[in-house]
Amino acid sequence: MAYSFDAEIRTDLGKGASRRQRRQDKVPAVVYGGNKEAVSISLDHNKIITAQQFEAFYKEPITLNINGEAVTVKVVAIQRHPVKPKIIHLDFLRV
Repeated sequence: MAYSFDAEIRTDLGKGASRRQRRQDKVPAVVYGGNKEAVSISLDHNKIITAQQFEAFYKEPITLNINGEAVTVKVVAIQRHPVKPKIIHLDFLRV
């Protein structure tokens, strides 16, 4: 099962900006590695929370569509809310 998500580049960074993103049902994330600069992005929370329930989300490469460019990544780290079923932040590594 191959996963593909649409991502938006975030220009507004920091704790307050991330909180605003989460209130809009977005997940702040970062894509790094591959001899390129790190890119801050945001993803749709509902799509991520549904996909992360399956083992393939963690083991198989994921395609992120960032401004029309397809980037293949793997999940490196997930930060979850301690009580609520919410994802706070994701780290992706380019493959």
